[in-house]
Amino acid sequence: MSLRVRVDTFDPTPPYEQLRRQLEELISTGGLVDGQRLPSVRQLAADLSLAAGTVARTYAELEKGGLVVSRRGAGTRVTAPTTLLKGGTREERLMQLVHEVVGHAVALGMSPESLAATVEQAMHAQEPQQGTSRPPQSVS
Repeated sequence: MSLRVRVDTFDPTPPYEQLRRQLEELISTGGLVDGQRLPSVRQLAADLSLAAGTVARTYAELEKGGLVVSRRGAGTRVTAPTTLLKGGTREERLMQLVHEVVGHAVALGMSPESLAATVEQAMHAQEPQQGTSRPPQSVS
């Protein structure tokens, strides 16, 4: 099985959290469906060049949140329906996330122009890196 997840080594967010957020988003948008088996901890760790403990922590966090269930010998499977998170569509979910980001930006005292520039910069950072020595690691 291949997952479209990646870990950005330049992002200050811990790798387990980057991975947790991406898997949560895949589950909430239907990219991963109820009952679908996730790669083993060892396999995903090897694919992303991470420590097995990092992936195990990610899976444990997802399990605490009720998004997956892990069983010895049966692996880790998605347990949440795609409507688990508020907002059934991708656009609704995106709007929720934007509201959260804008709220944090206002609390930090950012101007609308500064926030727009930051979002633009983040969007460009998501584009495939060409000519860089350490591009984000991903599994496709």
